[in-house]
Amino acid sequence: MMGRITGQTCLVTGGTRGIGWSAALQLAAQGGHVVLTCRDLEQGQRAVNNIQERLYGIMDRAGSINKLQADFRSLDSVRHLAQDFKQEYGRLDILVNNAGVLRTKRYLTKDGYEETFQVNHLAPFLLTNQLLPLLKKSAPSRIVNLASDAHNGARIYFDDLNGEKKYGGLRAYGQSKLANVLFTYELSRRLRGTSVTANALHPGAVASHLGEGEPGLFPKVFRTLKLFYTNPGTAAQSVTYLCTSAEVEGVTGKYYVKMNEAKSSRCSYDEAAAHRLWQVSEELTGLRETSYQSIPA
Repeated sequence: MMGRITGQTCLVTGGTRGIGWSAALQLAAQGGHVVLTCRDLEQGQRAVNNIQERLYGIMDRAGSINKLQADFRSLDSVRHLAQDFKQEYGRLDILVNNAGVLRTKRYLTKDGYEETFQVNHLAPFLLTNQLLPLLKKSAPSRIVNLASDAHNGARIYFDDLNGEKKYGGLRAYGQSKLANVLFTYELSRRLRGTSVTANALHPGAVASHLGEGEPGLFPKVFRTLKLFYTNPGTAAQSVTYLCTSAEVEGVTGKYYVKMNEAKSSRCSYDEAAAHRLWQVSEELTGLRETSYQSIPA
C-alpha cells in the first residue's frame, strides 16, 4: 500500500510532533529525504534526533531527516522558508501542508490577520505557490493538504475573514479547513497538465496537540475526547499513503478520509468561491498587487 520513495525530497510543515512528526518518520523510513519545519530550533532538533533514533537499524534503506525554521504566524518567515528550501535543495517531490492551530480566543498575527486563518490557510497557500516552480521541475510530484471534517457546515466569510464582526474558535477553524479544501481543488485545476497532483486529507479524529494551552472549557473537553481518538502514528499512515502509494499516482483534486476517497461538503465544490478565495489569498499574501480592500483588524 505504501511505496518506496528512495531519493525523493519531502517537506513536511509542522513536523515536530503529532501527525507531522509521524509522517516525517514514515516518509524517511520509505527512503525519502525529509525536511520538517519547526518554530523553535531546539524543538526541531529534538524531533530530528527522535526520528533518527527510530530509524536506527534500517539506515541502509532509510532516507534522511533535516529541519528548517519557520513561524507561520509571520508571512515573512514563510517567504524565508521557501527561499531557504530552494537554496538548500534542488528538488521537491512531496509537500505536506500539515501545520495548523486551533484558537479559542481571537489573536492577530504581526501581519494583521486572524491567526487561525493565517496559519492554517494563508501560510500554506503562500508556501505552496512559492515552491510550485520546484514542484513542477521535480514532477511527477505530490501536494497533500491536511484538512478536517470540521470544514463540513463551515463557510468562507469573505466580508469578515478576520473575525472582527463575529468570532468563535470553532467557526474560525472550520473556515480555515474549508479554505484548505477549496484551495486544493482550485490548485489542482490550475496544475492540470503539469504532473503535479494536489489532494486534501481528513486523517480522522486524532489525539493531537491541537488546542492545547487554550483558555476555557474546550481544551478540557478535547482532552477527554482524545481518549477515544486515533493516535498520530496511525493517522499519519493516510498521509504517507497519499504521498507514496502507486494506487493514487496521478490522482488529483480529491478529498480523502483516511485512505478512502470521499465527498467533501457542498460548499467546497463552489468553483466561484474557490476562485475568489484564491484571488483574495494572493492579495493578502502579497503574491500580487492588492485590489481587495484590506480586511479590518
